Amino acid sequence: MEYFESIKDRLLFAIPKKGRLYEKCLELLHGADIQFTRSQRLDVCLVRNFPMALVFLPAADIPRFVGEGNVDLGITGQDMIAESEMGALVTEVLPLGFGKCSLQVQVPEKGNLQTVDQLAGKRVVTSFEVLAGKYFKGLDDRLGTTTKIEYVGGSVEAACALGLADGIVDLVESGETMRAAGLHAISTLLASEAVLLKSTQTKKADHNALIDRLTSRIAGVIAAGKYVLCNYNIERIRLKDATSITPGRRAATVSPLEDEGWVAVSSMVEKKVVAEIMDRLEAIGACDILIIALDNCRV
Repeated sequence: MEYFESIKDRLLFAIPKKGRLYEKCLELLHGADIQFTRSQRLDVCLVRNFPMALVFLPAADIPRFVGEGNVDLGITGQDMIAESEMGALVTEVLPLGFGKCSLQVQVPEKGNLQTVDQLAGKRVVTSFEVLAGKYFKGLDDRLGTTTKIEYVGGSVEAACALGLADGIVDLVESGETMRAAGLHAISTLLASEAVLLKSTQTKKADHNALIDRLTSRIAGVIAAGKYVLCNYNIERIRLKDATSITPGRRAATVSPLEDEGWVAVSSMVEKKVVAEIMDRLEAIGACDILIIALDNCRV
């Protein structure tokens, strides 16, 4: 109790304590220079360089702590926000670009039930009771069936093979686990990724400046992971073609060179397409094309 008294005036930031988002969240905090040491026996730790504390919680609980509790910021999946029905009480501040997955209806690939209409009225196992219940209620109302939704906290993909279900509703990332269990997807309820969220209600006005600062830092880390800096030289007469290839996030930076008729261009480009961009620049006569990795940035 004394420990929680010591953090009551600090900004509280909820982080998933384990699971698919945990390691990525730690990388994000490190990139944003949020300095802390977490004890293995405590789920709350003080941040050394900000008046804030990190609270490590189950990802499914974070929307409720942010929406109804005293937690100012949190990171969790959009699927968890929807399942907790906290959408009206929390605001998604920033998509984080990791933890991407889909919540899908899955059935045995070689089974007799191959459409959601056929599955309606049967047994469905899931850890997303709210979302699955809403989805199958729509089917039941249309078809006059009654689908039995049962909750299982883990190993949902094994429910069909072990005789507990005719179909499941579960998250799919790569699909490897789904295929290994002999399942395939027949419908998608929603697509999800990790997001930074805050309460829709201002809890402590003196925390707003720090919330904005942390959001800016995290956005910079995300952008640095997504973009690289592309520098090259190009003849001025070909500048329009070049900047159509590298328009930048807002605009490319163009600087004159001592060699008359040439300019230097600097532009942020997406890391995933950088090889293609270099090929296109070279094809129109660009030279000295350099790609510079970003550790951090502000965008």
